[in-house]
Amino acid sequence: MGEVRFYHLSVRPLEAVVRRLVERELEQGRRVEVRGRDRALMEALDRELWLGPDEGFVPHGMAGGAHDARQPALLTVAGQAAANAPDCLITVDAAPLDPAEAARLDRVAVVFHAAQEGEVAEARAQWRAVTGAGLAAQYWAETPAGGWEMRQERPARPAAD
Repeated sequence: MGEVRFYHLSVRPLEAVVRRLVERELEQGRRVEVRGRDRALMEALDRELWLGPDEGFVPHGMAGGAHDARQPALLTVAGQAAANAPDCLITVDAAPLDPAEAARLDRVAVVFHAAQEGEVAEARAQWRAVTGAGLAAQYWAETPAGGWEMRQERPARPAAD
């Protein structure tokens, strides 16, 4: 059963946080889908993963290529299938998340920014949906120094009827 982590950004840029999350999941041997709603945002994340800091690029691709199934990390726009058989899903930009989908994955990260009310509202709705479905969930808030503090945790439990 999946674990869903909610990351509430307030200090660091989205691109830096997503980059680190993808790197961490790949280090754990997971295949990753990064899902957004806006193609331009996903293209910006694509550039960040290719041209980021000196540590080098993060192996990935944009969905729609000839080798999607071989990509360790695949960037998709909501509605596109992730052909790389991901174990982990990272959503940004209030992209949709189905609790049944989350339950099939090892890990899900919902990344949203404090300055975007629509993203905050969607993250709250997704929290209610995944915890209502009985999935384990954690809410992490970014500290002023750029670290993370877990503010809420719900263990897995039988789904509410």
